[in-house]
Amino acid sequence: MVNEGIREVEVRCIDENGQLIGIIPTKEALKIAYDKDLDLVMVAQAAKPPVCRIMDYDKFIFDQNKKDKEIRKNQKVIDIKEVRLSIGIGDHDFMVKAKNAVKFLQSGDKVKVTVRFTTRELNHTNEGVELVKRMAECVKDYGTLDKEPKLEGKRMNVIINPK
Repeated sequence: MVNEGIREVEVRCIDENGQLIGIIPTKEALKIAYDKDLDLVMVAQAAKPPVCRIMDYDKFIFDQNKKDKEIRKNQKVIDIKEVRLSIGIGDHDFMVKAKNAVKFLQSGDKVKVTVRFTTRELNHTNEGVELVKRMAECVKDYGTLDKEPKLEGKRMNVIINPK
């Protein structure tokens, strides 16, 4: 809350330099703020009495937005890239998929390896596990398995985290 929006009778007031003025009536704190051409801003509403600070509110909001933007800029967004395999994949195709997985891991993304099964292939899920372990072996220098391969319906999934 700012200026006239503060409905408390008394507030603990802090001046623009961070010095405690004391517990004073809200009207007097507003007068002090207006005399200095600043705003009275409530910073701790839960305190008894509430804590208010004399500051330039527009500059405070501007600085806060600038800090938030800087934090968002430095944040690394991790994507999950998917590599799809099937039981009958050829060696060359497998190596192309492994090369793509390595590229994704080097750029800092997680890789979801999915082995798709047809209805008849569901009896050979052990081959899917071997395929996933073969992929993990190919990318072991760049990433590690999150957990053991898990069969969900007609798909077997595993996530590889970058090192």
